[in-house]
Amino acid sequence: MSHYPLSIINLVKNISRLPGIGEKTAERLTMHIIRSPLKEAEQLSQSILETRKKIRLCSICFGLSDSDICNICIDRTRNSSLLCVVEQPADMVAIEKSGAFKGIYHILHGAMSPMDGIGPDDIRIKELLSRIKDNNIKEVILATSTTVEGEATASYIAQRLENYPVKVTRIASGIPVGGDLKYIDQITIKIAMETRHVI
Repeated sequence: MSHYPLSIINLVKNISRLPGIGEKTAERLTMHIIRSPLKEAEQLSQSILETRKKIRLCSICFGLSDSDICNICIDRTRNSSLLCVVEQPADMVAIEKSGAFKGIYHILHGAMSPMDGIGPDDIRIKELLSRIKDNNIKEVILATSTTVEGEATASYIAQRLENYPVKVTRIASGIPVGGDLKYIDQITIKIAMETRHVI
């Protein structure tokens, strides 16, 4: 690395900070950027800056959005009485890609993990309860991951909803234990969504 010019070293270091990218991959990507036309490099850097500046959380579901309300929350054709609870925006995208769900979402931005000091107040459970109380939600689908933290979060939410007039379901097996939704294939997600059960 030390025989590269400083600008290349800096770019490799910055790229290798991205999750899942080691120094060798970062070096390969840097070489690709250097060989590509200047216009392509400008478009890449511009899109990174634009995304970083524009993206915010939807004020309703807390998904990623370019505006105050995301495309899903604003879509009147969706079933607004069916609410799917997921941990992260990537989980919502995974379910959307499966085409198995036409309701609305609530993104928690995490899962409860007492060992890491993450409790109900550290994720968006208060906002979830508020949405269920103030809107005509008939069913809440708990689509948190099947990790210990995901299961604990689903159990906690189900307990909190016991006195609410809503049906509470959990996505069915098909999602392997310890599985992370964003890495599961779309057919498995579709089956899991279609065979969800009451908890």
